[in-house]
Amino acid sequence: MGIIRIEQMEFYSYHGHYEEERVVGNRFIVDLTMETDCSTAAISDKLKDALDYQKAYEVVKKEMKEKSYLLEHIAGRILDALFAHFPELDKADIKVSKMNPPMGGKINAVSVTLSKKR
Repeated sequence: MGIIRIEQMEFYSYHGHYEEERVVGNRFIVDLTMETDCSTAAISDKLKDALDYQKAYEVVKKEMKEKSYLLEHIAGRILDALFAHFPELDKADIKVSKMNPPMGGKINAVSVTLSKKR
């Protein structure tokens, strides 16, 4: 079993409960951990034998473009898309953070982390 991490993916997106958030937008950071069998790729050194993390990034990027009200919805949608795209994916954890959320005080970020197993 292997673990692939794509860390600190940064997106400017238009998610949020408040209308202003969906108009003005905000900065989001996404961290993704994927578990899969890496043994063949470790020997062959061929992309065809690996979970292509460039494609995984593209899946995350596409889902971050679709507006949502809640971080939970964004994270769940990304996990569902990853599992649909990668049959070799065994488990994934995703953390979606909204930077400087409008919560009435100085807050660096609010985050939601979800996990999914096949």
